[in-house]
Order: sequence, then structure tokens, then C-alpha cells
Amino acid sequence: MIAKRGIRRLATVAALLCASSSAALADAAGRALNCATPSKLLTIEAALERTASRISSGMPLTIVAMGSSSTVGVGASSPARSYPSQLEQELHERFPGVEIRVINHGVSGQDVPEEFNRLGRDVIAEHPDLVIWQVGTNAVLRRDDLIADEEMIGQGVASLKERRIDVVLMDLQYAPRVLARPAVAEMERLLVDIANRTQVGLFRRFAIMEEWEHTRQLTPDSAIGADGLHMTDVGYGCLADQLAEALTANWRSHEKLAKSPQRSPDAVAGIGRRTEIDRTAPSRPH
Repeated sequence: MIAKRGIRRLATVAALLCASSSAALADAAGRALNCATPSKLLTIEAALERTASRISSGMPLTIVAMGSSSTVGVGASSPARSYPSQLEQELHERFPGVEIRVINHGVSGQDVPEEFNRLGRDVIAEHPDLVIWQVGTNAVLRRDDLIADEEMIGQGVASLKERRIDVVLMDLQYAPRVLARPAVAEMERLLVDIANRTQVGLFRRFAIMEEWEHTRQLTPDSAIGADGLHMTDVGYGCLADQLAEALTANWRSHEKLAKSPQRSPDAVAGIGRRTEIDRTAPSRPH
């Protein structure tokens, strides 16, 4: 009897250790998956000064996830499997001494105008330190002319920055229904341009998911559901893991630069300067 209890206890410990691994998840068949992507794809160039300062000081951190259905978590088996919920867990594991709250303010089906109009009510009213704005997918699915979208996203970012809120834009998901649309490359280009121009962060979800497919780390049907658009539990889990890695690297880089007596003002402002490659539009989807 004692031996059986010991075996069960060991099994429980092993399961907890597996569950806490930041990069290893399992697909529907139970196979281990490695979500890791090259660091160049995870780099968030702009300095997230407010959040880095709060993390280094051990102060509470409030993050608002703004967006549409892939922020809500459509396609996940439960709200706990959405990327914001899993991001909160991932950040708690990386910073156990810091109180971190991730608020999910995604609304399914919303487009840039609806999200822009509720920034005050759903985002600014929460007094966040960081806003992750997942934006652009529904615009691409519905139209090819993105001029008005670019203007509204830019105005929204400016409104957040005026309040000294850190901002990270999250671009499109790499999914069949998105890839079929002609405006994908243009939306990717304008998000890069807005991030560069306003010096806010950009999380390159599209390129990261493309890398997963090309390296066969995640097959398309393990990361994207049967509707060809929304992510699965595995996809959302890997997204949260890699976003947590990107944020952590940014915060730690900023902390090191800020403490360096030889620091360059340009480097502190931008965590390294962007290259011309960053400004080029991505290749057309294939």
C-alpha cells in the first residue's frame, strides 16, 4: 500500500514538472512539442520601459490583452486555454515574486474601428502598464483597402502612449483563411511601419507561426482548428509561451541597459536600432 502511494506521488510530481515546462507542450496525440523559435523572431525592439521598471522593482503589473476572437480564445477548449490566461501563468512562472494580472478584453468578430472605439472603456479604464493589441486579422478578411485601418491603429497607439502605457502590437495569425487574402502582406507591412514610427513593440505572430510550420515543430492542423482560422489549445499555449519569452527578454535587456554606466540613450530608447530588413514588407503568403 505504501509503495503504491509512493508511486502515485512520483507520478504526480512528474506530471507537475512536465506541466511547468515553458516550451514543451503536447499535441492531441500526446506527443511533446517544442514551441521555441529563433530569437530574432522573438525580439520586441522597442523598450517597454514602464513594465521593465515595475518588474525590476517587484511592483504589481497589469496587462490588458485587446483584440478579437483569437484574444477571446475562440477554438480553445476553455477560457483558461486562451492565450491571455496562459500568458499570465507563463509570466507567473518566470517572475514568481511579482503580482502579474492579464485582463482579457477580446471581443469576437470585432474589427479595427470597434476596437479603436472601445480603447477608453475597455483598456485605458483598467489603468494598464502594458497593452497587447492583437489587430488586423478581421480587416484583412473583410477588405483590401487598409488606409483607414492604418490611421486608426496609429491614433490608438498614440492615445495609449500619451498615457505612458507600454504597447505591443500583435500581428496576424498564419492560418489558411488569412493566407488566402490579398491584403496580408500590406497589413504586415503597415503594422511594422506603425511600430517603427511610434516606437512601440511588435510581436511577430505571423512569422513565428510560419516558422513552426516550416520546421514541422507544429503542423498546421495541430496549431489551427478545422475552421482554418482559429487556434487550438496547443497553438494558444505555444503563442503564450513565446510571447512570455519575448516580453521577458525585452524587460531584462532594458534593465541591463538602464543599469549600464556606458549606456547609449538611443539604445535605451530602442533596445538596439532597427535594421532596414525590419522595414521591408514580408513576402506574399504561399
